[in-house]
Amino acid sequence: MKFKVDEIASVIKQEIVRYQADIEVAEIGKVLEVGDGIARIYGLGKVMAGEMLEFENGVMGQVFNLEEHSIGAVVLGDYLGIKEGHTVRGTGQLLSVPVGEALIGRVVNPLGQPLDGQGTIETPHRRLMESNAPGIAERQPVDEPLQTGIKAIDSMIPIGRGQRELIIGDRKTGKTAIGVDTILNQKDTGVICIYVAIGQKESTVAGVVEALRAHGAMDYTIVVTAGSADPAPLQYIAPYAGAAMAEYFMYEKGLHTLCVYDDLSKQATAYRQLSLLLRRPPGREAYPGDVFYLHSRLLERACKLASKYFIAPKSAMADTRPGINEQTYFGVPGRWEAQRHLKETGNNDLEVRMVPGTGGSMTALPVIETLEGEVSSYIPTNMISITDGQIYLEPDLFYAGVRPAINVGISVSRVGGKAQIKAMKKVAGSLRLDLAAFRELEAFAQLGTELDTAAQRQLDRGRVMVELLKQGQYGPYHVADQVISLFAGTQGLCDDVPTPRLNEFEEKLLIYFRDEFPEVREELIGTGELGDALVARIKEIIVEFKKGFLRVR
Repeated sequence: MKFKVDEIASVIKQEIVRYQADIEVAEIGKVLEVGDGIARIYGLGKVMAGEMLEFENGVMGQVFNLEEHSIGAVVLGDYLGIKEGHTVRGTGQLLSVPVGEALIGRVVNPLGQPLDGQGTIETPHRRLMESNAPGIAERQPVDEPLQTGIKAIDSMIPIGRGQRELIIGDRKTGKTAIGVDTILNQKDTGVICIYVAIGQKESTVAGVVEALRAHGAMDYTIVVTAGSADPAPLQYIAPYAGAAMAEYFMYEKGLHTLCVYDDLSKQATAYRQLSLLLRRPPGREAYPGDVFYLHSRLLERACKLASKYFIAPKSAMADTRPGINEQTYFGVPGRWEAQRHLKETGNNDLEVRMVPGTGGSMTALPVIETLEGEVSSYIPTNMISITDGQIYLEPDLFYAGVRPAINVGISVSRVGGKAQIKAMKKVAGSLRLDLAAFRELEAFAQLGTELDTAAQRQLDRGRVMVELLKQGQYGPYHVADQVISLFAGTQGLCDDVPTPRLNEFEEKLLIYFRDEFPEVREELIGTGELGDALVARIKEIIVEFKKGFLRVR
């Protein structure tokens, strides 16, 4: 049987054309060495820095070092299953994480994989784990309060939506408690919370999750955890994963978010471990030279996004979007430009409206652990320079029973009164300075010096305020209750209440306001201000209540 060459050639050509679409060309590398969460790989000459890698056993990795003859990668998972000679494939994608509403109420690892035993997480949305922080023009000033529910913070060290406030102190001084209480206080405020646990014991994280669940906070919270038993690469990427999950709600939904990073000193330690294993040059305290950038690029992603505005007819529906009719709708970058445009046109039938879903924010509460109160060491000073203020927790105050153990002398908020409602600003205006002066006077009085009447009165008032600012864990106060409580203290209305009974006095006073005079409390919540009439009314109610309280022993 004879074969015609041209017929065979045509058949082969057809087969090649038919199967060409199914041919997948991939660059394959081989593992040279692996251990302690890192791998050195030969043969991947075209990968990008930060690219996701897939190992032979399905474990993911990320490119860290690009060297002349090999690459250094971190293994995001169990590196014990990877052996020398295993194949590695580049994915052509940067590291990303699943995001969206499906993650709310779940406990996940930094790769978005569930750890709570409640089944898989189905979401079509993903975001890059690291993304650029918004620029100057995309931000607006921080002027909207984020109430923590903690009297000492909301009155003296206020936090605004979009702010970065550092929580710093020795171990076991209540740093996590402040973060958890702040999350609990966001109930019914529409704020989405992300709690990132880095290098914590599994039992500690389980306790936090149970506390959040018991108080109904898991309905609006995502918990991202990389425990102390997890590899260093997972601890390194955990806060970036939390930030990406928050960014989805901030950018795509225009919502306010809160991220608690607990704690970033352990992330810095994990990053130091990876850097030293990959032979990057060590610097101060053996940290690599870019350890500042490690935290700055994370915390700069926290901001309050600028709201976008447009001009629409007053008769148009409330949910009308800009750009439907170019003759009627004008896309403008900001509110002032929109108002100026309206003034120039002189058209009274038009109004300025905010584009729905804009103006979201991400508030960051990074936690740093100090050793023996050493705030001037490398990582704490880096973090203090990056953030918009710090809350310093002092062990001596903690062990003396002053909880939260906030040192008001060192603690500061660089946003200040802009992040407070007017009523709180009026009540607590001089409270921080008064408490700092009280601490100095108290130290002076311990020398046994006799004090004059004015100094003794200041000392007594300071003790009253310290007692009123004490607060138990998992019991955040509504801002109206805080104002009433601090008003009673700063106005001297409870100076004659015995110190051991002050907490009881405060508790019953707030219940009295809620039950007997709800209209006064509602007016305070509604206006956010303390007018002369409201001040007189609150003072009258407190004096009347105190008479009955002191009669009962």
